Amino acid sequence: MKLVISSSELLKGIMTVAKAIPTKSALPILENFLFVLKGGRLEITASDSELTMKTGIEVENAEEEGQIAVPAKHLMDLLKELPDQPLSIRTVSDTSFEFSWSNGASTLPYFPAEDYPAFSATDESAITLDFPAQELTEGIASTIYATADDEIRPTMNGIYFDLDTDSTTLVASDAHKLVCYTTKAVTAPEKASFILHKKPAAILRSIIGKNTESVKISFDAKNAVFQFDSTIVICRLVVGKYPRYRDVIPQNNTNILKIDRQQLLNSVRRVSVCANKGSNHIKFNLSSGQLEITAQDLGFSLAAYEKLACEYDGDEFSIGFKSTFLVEILGNIDCTEIVLKFADGARPAVIVPSEEEDESGKICGILMPSIA
Repeated sequence: MKLVISSSELLKGIMTVAKAIPTKSALPILENFLFVLKGGRLEITASDSELTMKTGIEVENAEEEGQIAVPAKHLMDLLKELPDQPLSIRTVSDTSFEFSWSNGASTLPYFPAEDYPAFSATDESAITLDFPAQELTEGIASTIYATADDEIRPTMNGIYFDLDTDSTTLVASDAHKLVCYTTKAVTAPEKASFILHKKPAAILRSIIGKNTESVKISFDAKNAVFQFDSTIVICRLVVGKYPRYRDVIPQNNTNILKIDRQQLLNSVRRVSVCANKGSNHIKFNLSSGQLEITAQDLGFSLAAYEKLACEYDGDEFSIGFKSTFLVEILGNIDCTEIVLKFADGARPAVIVPSEEEDESGKICGILMPSIA
């Protein structure tokens, strides 16, 4: 292998896929990047066996094609210290390659590309669709915080993609809160679904650029492939049946609270400072035109309350919430006015943007009440 490539482009390429490099692996070869030079293009692959990422870079000069596995950490550390300039990469023996720049060079070991495992993508049963890139990142951002860390129910540790012929809904839940993000911009030829683990979901959110227009998604029963720009992400799906989430969304919550989202969020944060640190319990006392938020920690003689003017149409009653869950939902819904719909003090509350907001009908949060 022999090529010349821009140091900044190479660094950008390896940092795109570096998130798939495992810290420790039973397969030491996976602690390397796989370089494949062919047709004037360098393809870089990284994998932890569950997640595989690939990206391609056009090289300035490709004299000898080839493929090698190069140490990830050494290469990243070296490139981060180099200013932008042309780099020459060439194999100098059966076990080492030279990495040279304008006034210096480094010799690093490499390993045979044949030792790098091949990872399967999707099979002939795969369903393929195009997902607007910004809708995908917004959907992941709107739901990923509600995923669980549950060893017993692994299906709750990911985002559920519920695809239909007229819309697509992304769902996440940890059994205490549930968040849905629905877009009509994505439809499937037939009803289908898959569960994307939170790790690849977070990586996708971080590497999809603002200028990326569309992400091509292919998935079967085991794997999903995401393609955009010059990057491919292949990930193992979470296997299992996701709970019937639509059954837990209340349909007849008739007590309606409408209030400025940021004002409510700030008040909850302030009052919860005095909540019990174990339960984080706060209480809403609802009455006509007013919301009172209270919290107390009797063990430390702490207490706080705050009264907010609001639009409220419903019965007078009280309901408790875990403040950290409420802050998460309020902080991740992008709207000016928020609507909370209640049945009573013992059943889940529905949290949505007001009907006047652009996000209305797109995002829906369900929060279980808590007991002090």
